[in-house]
Parts: sequence; structure tokens; C-alpha cells
Amino acid sequence: MPRLLTHTTRFALLAVAFLSLAGTALAQEPATSVPGLIAARSDASVHDTASRFAEQARTSGMTVFARVDHRQGAMSRSMALLPNEVIIFGDPKGGTPLIQCAQSIGIDMPMKALIWQDDDGQTWLGYNDPAWIAERHGAADCPAVKPLQQTMQTLVKATLD
Repeated sequence: MPRLLTHTTRFALLAVAFLSLAGTALAQEPATSVPGLIAARSDASVHDTASRFAEQARTSGMTVFARVDHRQGAMSRSMALLPNEVIIFGDPKGGTPLIQCAQSIGIDMPMKALIWQDDDGQTWLGYNDPAWIAERHGAADCPAVKPLQQTMQTLVKATLD
């Protein structure tokens, strides 16, 4: 005779199934998940992704202020580091309205993109979510957040397509 599952047993089985699915979804996130950091996978190398990103920023009318190759810096001191580059870029039309909401946001401007390789060899392109930046500085309701988020999404999409 088949045994009926109790509510507790059914709940436990559902919980195990949910956690298994959640684990699968989490495995798709970068190993270095950080609050406020938006990251997307790239099929290209760190160097190529960084070059494409910088070119897309310039094409979009932004200034690329600097490109920092952390790996090269580490190697110059005989230290090991996986490929890791930061691009510092921006446009006063996007950043200034955010800073106008809270002067302290200036510490987080201009925007930065981090392109890195994880331990599995996967390349990631990440940046600080403008909403997180605004919230960090007590300006969560700043109307400049949404346009800057859209600009960043467009820039990342153009880089990775």
C-alpha cells in the first residue's frame, strides 16, 4: 500500500528542490558577488573585453580617463594576479546630475568598470549600480539614477554583443 506524505515531508522535499534550483542559479553569478556590483559574463578575454568597453564608452561620447591593469601592476612587483582591469570613464551629463543630489557621490565618480577573470577562467564585466551609489550617499530618490542605469546597461550590452 502506498504511503502518503505528510505536510512536513512534502514541505521538506519542496525545500530541498528549491535549494537545489537556487544553487544552480547562484552558480551562474560571479564567484565574487558583491552588494551593488552588477556583473555580466563576457565570452572574450579580459583585455579584449576591456578594449571593447573603452571603445564603446568613447563612441558613446564619454571620456576614458584611465585604464588600470592590476595584473601588470602586480607582475611588476613579482606578484601573481589573474587578469583584472579597471576602466575609469564618464561624461558630465551623466555624472553631474547624480552628484547634484549628494555632493559626496563625487567620491564614486567618474564611473568605473571592472573586467576580471575568475578562478574558472570566466571573464566578467562589472560596475557599481548607480542606484546603489545613490543609496550609499543618502540620495536613493535621485532622478538621475534611472538614466545612468540605462546608459550603463546600453554600454555593457553594446560591449558584450
